[in-house]
Parts: sequence; C-alpha cells; structure tokens
Amino acid sequence: MTQPTRLAEIIFPEQANHYGTLFGGNALNLLGKAAFLAASRHARRDVVMAACSDVQFHLPVRVGQALELTARVTRSGRSSMTVTVQGMAETLASGENELALEGRFEMVAVDASGKPVRFTLEKEFA
Repeated sequence: MTQPTRLAEIIFPEQANHYGTLFGGNALNLLGKAAFLAASRHARRDVVMAACSDVQFHLPVRVGQALELTARVTRSGRSSMTVTVQGMAETLASGENELALEGRFEMVAVDASGKPVRFTLEKEFA
C-alpha cells in the first residue's frame, strides 16, 4: 500500500472568509490537492477526480493556524481508487491539534485522451 501523503499549510487572510476562518471553497481545494497527490503516487498515472463525497467541516480553521492534511488510498480498483483525506488544525503557539475537516474522493487513472485506464501496482494493495 502507498504511504499516506501529507501536506501542511498555514492559513493566511487571503484564504479566509469574512469570519476570519478558512473559506469552504479553499478548504475543498486543499482536500482535492491532497487526494490528487495520493492517487497519483498510488497509480503512477495521470489521475482526475470523479467524485467528492462525505466532506465534513468539523471545526473552523482560523487564520494563523496550520492545517495538516493526510490523504490515504483506502480502495483500489482497476482504474479507480478512493482516497480519504483528513485535515488537522493546529494552533502553533499551544500545539493543540484537532480534526477540522475530512472528505472522500473518487479518483480515476486516465490516458492522454482522458479515458479511464487500468493501472498496475508493483505491490498488491492491502
């Protein structure tokens, strides 16, 4: 199985809404980026997002907090895979870490024309 993919981001004012917390669209962008990286590493092919589901915003991520995203391939088929992504918000001054957001993404390996293509793994998916 492919190792988890981790991304870290500090939340700046330009990523925030008028409440001073991470704007939902920007949060989805970050979740999707982590899912894309995990799927690309897993398939070692070009991939696209086919679906996004079960996105949950548990806590607001405030400006100045770090957001660490962890993406894992949790299902692998012939051309598609499921990637789950969790986002932990960290208050840097205290080290407090809390689950802030998560989602599930269906990713598909594609050829140069954008058609689904089978991918093979060097090791069996466990």
